[in-house]
Amino acid sequence: MDICVIGAGYVGLITACGLAKLGHEVSCVDIDPRKVEMVNNGRAPIFEEGLEQLLREVTGKRLHATINLKEALTPSEVVFICVGTPSAPDGSIDLSFVKKAFMDILSSTDSYKAIVVKSTVVPGTCDSLAAMAEKELGKKQGKDYGLCVNPEFLREGKALHDFLNPDRIVIGAEDSKSREPIEKIYSSFSGPILKTDTKTAEMIKYASNSLLATKISFANEVGNLCKNLRIDVHEVMDGVGMDKRIERSFLNAGAGYGGSCFPKDVKALIFLSEKKGVEPALLRSVVEVNECQPLRLVEIAKRKLENLEGKKVSVLGLAFKPDSDDMREAPSIKVINALIEEGADVIAYDPQATENAKRIFGDKIGFASSLQEALDFSDTVFILTEWDEFRQEAHYQGKTVFDGRKVLNKKSGGNYEGICW
Repeated sequence: MDICVIGAGYVGLITACGLAKLGHEVSCVDIDPRKVEMVNNGRAPIFEEGLEQLLREVTGKRLHATINLKEALTPSEVVFICVGTPSAPDGSIDLSFVKKAFMDILSSTDSYKAIVVKSTVVPGTCDSLAAMAEKELGKKQGKDYGLCVNPEFLREGKALHDFLNPDRIVIGAEDSKSREPIEKIYSSFSGPILKTDTKTAEMIKYASNSLLATKISFANEVGNLCKNLRIDVHEVMDGVGMDKRIERSFLNAGAGYGGSCFPKDVKALIFLSEKKGVEPALLRSVVEVNECQPLRLVEIAKRKLENLEGKKVSVLGLAFKPDSDDMREAPSIKVINALIEEGADVIAYDPQATENAKRIFGDKIGFASSLQEALDFSDTVFILTEWDEFRQEAHYQGKTVFDGRKVLNKKSGGNYEGICW
């Protein structure tokens, strides 16, 4: 099948490469010429396990990138919208990129296209898109174009695996004609398919991410109490997670969640709830716990060391999670800013996220090119991302370690302090 994917960012590029791997002819459209050039040269603009290797396999064969939307649309039967939906200051999401992509599609072709919204959008978005198309272009959903929602459930670092091996496929549509092409695309996948209307599909994405964020904040709140009681919260959650109704994943207490999804999705659901007159008390607490959590590690260090003024500190891990270079909403940002405010002299190391971190911190901190260089800088170490290369206890002989991710399988005491254990 000929497919057009709009957006060469995280979701768009994974979608485009995954579909090309499965034998589809894919055109990936982006407004950034640099990204387009990189993709066409088989180079990934983001770090993701296996992505660059797959790009080299499919680019120039079943995948090509372009800035020309009309060129990409002409042969395509299905068009995936995979553009960003960033958070506004009030917590609402900015749908301008989705709306523009949608209207550009309809304005650039008179032939019927099945449009699939893969971007994360609040419930009711597709209804508003259809109303806008009818009002401004006189085009009707189900007649002039198809419209459905197909939310992504990808873990950064494992996104290609998750795309090709989904635990569920959600397809939201108001008519069978809109739904059929996307069902055809997913017919070879092994994951179960759930068919809903568009608003339900839109809500499933938000509910899923908000529940996972809730599990993390719950584990952190329990972990903060466990720290006080000298209990290892990870052992507690091992026991809790043995309950099949609860399950162990996303119960690892630590420095909090980050990334491009959980922070903005929970805030968007809070904003939508307030707009509809529903008090989101639980979700507010989830955000509050997460915003305070990274700073607890700094407070623990202040109590143990008495003063951070003028102290050299090595920060290991910048990305919000391992196997990613994503710095969006990373807990490391809050920790490093707090250390700077306390007067500490900071050097940081991350195997992948250094360039992204430099755009955030500039010359406020130093950046090490290797783990050893970072460790040589200081006897005080903060661990904020659980990269495998940080796990060797021998690295930290004679150093005071503040661990935000239980990278070292130790209990607090002596020169080691865990954030929740």
